[in-house]
Amino acid sequence: MRVLVTGGAGYIGAHTSRLLAERGDYVLVVDDLVTGSRERIPELPVVSFNIANGSAAQLESLLREHRIDAVIHFAAQKQVAESGQKPAWYYEQNVGSVAQLLLAMEAAAVHKLVFSSSAAVYGEASGAIAEDAPTHPINPYGATKLVGEQLISASSLAWPLRAASLRYFNVGGAGSPELGDTQALNLIPICFKQIAANMPPLIYGDDYDTVDGTCVRDYVHVSDVAEAHLAVLNALPEQPGNTVLNIGTGVGTSVRQMVDAILQVSGSNLTAAVLDRRAGDPAAIVGVVDSILELTGWSARYTVSDIVESAWVSRQHFESLSVRSWRDELRSE
Repeated sequence: MRVLVTGGAGYIGAHTSRLLAERGDYVLVVDDLVTGSRERIPELPVVSFNIANGSAAQLESLLREHRIDAVIHFAAQKQVAESGQKPAWYYEQNVGSVAQLLLAMEAAAVHKLVFSSSAAVYGEASGAIAEDAPTHPINPYGATKLVGEQLISASSLAWPLRAASLRYFNVGGAGSPELGDTQALNLIPICFKQIAANMPPLIYGDDYDTVDGTCVRDYVHVSDVAEAHLAVLNALPEQPGNTVLNIGTGVGTSVRQMVDAILQVSGSNLTAAVLDRRAGDPAAIVGVVDSILELTGWSARYTVSDIVESAWVSRQHFESLSVRSWRDELRSE
């Protein structure tokens, strides 16, 4: 298969791009390289531009020139807090990129699409969440992902688009050290950053009705998420439509359990600090993942320990690179 991967130099995108190439697919990456890095995918061709700010004609030309069969669309802005500060820009970037991509795909007669969505579309839903749960996003980021899904669904009614929207739960870990998440936006890298500063990891609320009073979430290894994209791409239904699928483990882990695992793997003697609850944090959110298993046979293989340990190894890798770079700068002076 010949696959265009937008955002393919980013965290999840690079894992997926590598897997595609390893199985023998031709992979073309389009990435603006703001948060993505060519170093994650040095062997793959990369075209650098922002899809939302580009043109459908530019994308169409790439699709035709490289004889693309399918697209996996990761490219998006994904900071929840930032989306609240810049809502219009988030709609421009996240929804605009989907619109430009769909226009290009229709014009180039590329009919297969896997879309990177998010469990953020469920908003404050709690408990075991299946794909038919109500969607009420509570921030602009989640709202843009839901609108992206809706736009894809509408397009599948207008032309023969075979698509799937994958709603990830909490992604972490690293398939190899150089592919780790370098942004401190999620629990694991945030905790590592706190520990590196000799500051206690933070837990928001320990009085929930859960196993230990802290919030429970569904943590899934990034390598599992990448493999899910390939499985779904292979199993897209023959009929036009947009198949919505949860991507998770179906197993809940409490925040305290995660923080304890992070402290242990880092060898830290710090103790987590408990603060007041954050507004809008549900007690427990766990994905129901029966649909993707039925469609593709995929299920998550890695454990929470695998996630934390691989994330720690990746952090050590990047810290080592930083030290070497600092020493090189000193020598050059």
